[in-house]
This record gives sequence, structure tokens and C-alpha cells, in this order.
Amino acid sequence: MYDILIIGAGPAGISIAVEAVHSQIGTDKILLIEKAEEHSYAIKKYYPDKKLVTANYKGFEAKCTGVMCIPDLTKQETISYLDKAIKENNLNVKYSETVWKFHQNEDKTFVVYTDKSQYEARIVAIAIGILGKPNKPEYIIPSALKNSVFFEVTSTQIIDSNVLVVGGGDTASEYCQYLVQNNNEVTLSYRKKDFTRMNDINRISILALEQENKVKIFYESDIVSLENRDGKPLVKFKQEKYPDMLFDRIVYSLGGTTPSNFLKMIGIEFDGEEPIMKEHHETSVPGLFLLGDLSAGKKGGSIIWAFNSARKAITKIRKDYIIS
Repeated sequence: MYDILIIGAGPAGISIAVEAVHSQIGTDKILLIEKAEEHSYAIKKYYPDKKLVTANYKGFEAKCTGVMCIPDLTKQETISYLDKAIKENNLNVKYSETVWKFHQNEDKTFVVYTDKSQYEARIVAIAIGILGKPNKPEYIIPSALKNSVFFEVTSTQIIDSNVLVVGGGDTASEYCQYLVQNNNEVTLSYRKKDFTRMNDINRISILALEQENKVKIFYESDIVSLENRDGKPLVKFKQEKYPDMLFDRIVYSLGGTTPSNFLKMIGIEFDGEEPIMKEHHETSVPGLFLLGDLSAGKKGGSIIWAFNSARKAITKIRKDYIIS
């Protein structure tokens, strides 16, 4: 049982782990999970080498309130600062591991499922960025189908419809499960003959739905084009064994995801496009916090904002949740 499990090892995630250490929470009770192979992946990938990482960003005051703080630094200086924070605080980071689901028990603790394991924690802090975007198919999606084609399942309610899900990973399975629960007729198109990218739980779930005739699975199927038929997608497959088929909706799950969709899937309530947060960046789920960009609005915030959001959250956590 971890005291704090942190999803995302960027500036906000690293910062709340450091704040926890300085609040006398043992390092063995703190876990960071990062889907990339290294920490601060967005900075390393999206920032040009010569770009200055500024403390004051988009109008946010560069005034530090917590343990971590930086002035204006180069990209490499910023990475070195975060490297040092991980090393000096002996932080436990699991890299190349993706969180796909978690739930809260009756006693308000959490069970967090990843593609490699599962963990229990008293508090969960989500510190993922806002740069993620869903992948799209290579063929053209006609503009007339914009109200029938989706890349997630939470922005529009889909019920009592004939739906095609395209993909073969964990998210595709989760979408199928979600859509079946909402009384949809669901077909899954997957280009391979076996589900090699799913974890055991999702693979067992999708195969069980197939056995119960609640999901049709088109194995080794490739879509070559979509055509508009009065606002509905007519799907044309490469393989002759799959005839052209008309669906009410298509949901693509080709990798990549939007943070808002992830948050909705795990039960966080939204007010329009923004997640509902209480004092100190706590969500509508008790013990679940959003940090960094996710707590700053859809345009994101600065690294100082990320550091300060961690300070706010740990203040609440130490006061109301963690008992020394």
C-alpha cells in the first residue's frame, strides 16, 4: 500500500514526490509511474535544444511556494535540475509503464492497474501533460461525417447505435466494454489475428463479449476508405470477406489519447471542458488530485505553476489524509 501514487514523471509529478519526501513521507511509500522511457518526456521531445525554459510563462507569476523552484534556465539545465531532484530524494520511478484504469475501494483507497502490474494507494495524483493527441487513420474522413466519427467515447453520448470500434489495444477493448454497457451494437475491426497489445484483463473481457455475441470482431481487417451515406459512414474493407458496411458511428482507438478522455473514463466529473476541482487541486473523487497543466486550464501552465500545484496538493494531503 503506497501513501501516494503519482501518474506522470514530469515537473509536477516529480515535484509532488519531492514535497512528500520533505513532508516526512517515506520514499518506500511514494511511487511514480511514467509511460515514457524517461522523465520529463514532453520537455525533452517538444522543446528545441536552444529554447529557454522560462519561469514566468503565459502570465503566471514566477513566485515559488514549495520545495522546488527554478529561475529561467536552458532546456538542459532544467533537465539536470529534475535529474538531481530524482536522485537526491531517492524517488522510485517506474518507466515505460502505462496506467489504463483505476478505481476507488469502499474504504477510499485506490487500486491502480497498469500494463505491467497493479498497485494500491491511499492517494493518487495525476500529473500528465496536455500535449497528447489521438492518432488518426491514413485515409480521408469526409467532413460530412464529423458528427459520426469519434476518437474517444466521452464527449458525446453514444447509445442504442450500431458502432464500429477500430483498433486492437487496451483502449479499444475498454471502448467496446463501455459501448456495450450503453446498449450499443458493437463491432471491432482489428488488423491482426491475435490481441498481442492488450493486458490480460482487457483481452479476457473482449473475448468474453465476443463469446456472448455482444461484440463482433473482424480479425485481420483493414479499412481502405469511408464514404458518407446521409451522415452515416459506409466502411469499405480491403479484404473481400468483409463486405461494405454502414454504421451509425465509428470510434477510432489507434493510439494516443486526450487527457480529458482519460480523466472522464476514470470517473472525474467535468464542467464543460474543464475537470471539476475543489480546493488544493482535489477532484470530485476524494483523494484524487490533478497537478501541473491539468490544474491550470486547457492552455496549461508554467513549470513554476507545476511546482506550486504540487505544494498545494501536499498541504491538503498531509492535513486530511496521511497519518504520520
